Amino acid sequence: MASRATVHMVAKLHYEGDMPQVDIARKLGVSTATVSRLLTRARALGIVKIEVLDLAVPDEVAAQLVSALGLKRAAVVDTPSAGALPALAAPLGNLLKEENLSKDAVIGIGWGRAVREVIQAGLPRIPDTHAVALTGGLQQSAPHFQINEFVRQAASQLGGTAHFLHAPYVSSVELRDAFLSDPFVQETTKLWDKLDCAIVGIGLPHAINPPEASAATISERDIGGAVGDVIRHYVDKDGKLLKWDGEERMIAATQEQLRNAKLSIGVAATVEKASGIIGAVRSGMINALVTDTATAAAILEICEVKQTG
Repeated sequence: MASRATVHMVAKLHYEGDMPQVDIARKLGVSTATVSRLLTRARALGIVKIEVLDLAVPDEVAAQLVSALGLKRAAVVDTPSAGALPALAAPLGNLLKEENLSKDAVIGIGWGRAVREVIQAGLPRIPDTHAVALTGGLQQSAPHFQINEFVRQAASQLGGTAHFLHAPYVSSVELRDAFLSDPFVQETTKLWDKLDCAIVGIGLPHAINPPEASAATISERDIGGAVGDVIRHYVDKDGKLLKWDGEERMIAATQEQLRNAKLSIGVAATVEKASGIIGAVRSGMINALVTDTATAAAILEICEVKQTG
């Protein structure tokens, strides 16, 4: 009978070295049947343990997120091998339909890659609603900053009316006041107080998000303790809002207006955003979440560590 050391060596070659049984047999000068028997013995002796992990069931994970974060609603999809963000469009659409949005409902639209991707993938038809820009624009050509285009597409898909904001997201105090006093601008900004729903992304911390991807100002990049943001309203891990030099010049829905939305949906599918998502929820700026199982697992792990810590 082969020694325990031999059984261990065969197991190492096969399971860790990924060596086929036929190659192990040739290496040791034995038959493949002998190698197979040695591998079976390795399991019997406890040298090898094979574990089949339970699959994360998206609906169960969503329920765990609701419980852990105190969310109004959550929707989770299996993490796809590619294209996670477009996969969030269907569950987002389901949340919108479940909200039973009525005629003249106001739906705020944020910016970012996730918002862009879910809108491009398609929103459900909810006629006679209002799609409203939640922030001014940027002098940036990157597609994920084109908020007025997102609003146009959203309104077209919903079967509603688009309300654009032709203003910069950051200006001087004087220009900001001038923009906000303009009657055409007010047609959009006054709707921020009537939000039935908001669809927003959660930004990455600047430490891991290159400047060209975020277009953040120097003041924004200097914010200490920020784990993420919602339309440039930065939060720490506990949901505390962090001030930055220039925030008073922003043309965007306020934190309070987002908090007052009946359903404010954060859309994100990046493990690195887990802390930012938690911070955004704790700040009250989002009360619903659409994500994937990988990101959800990272969120739940952080919540569990905090509870046991």
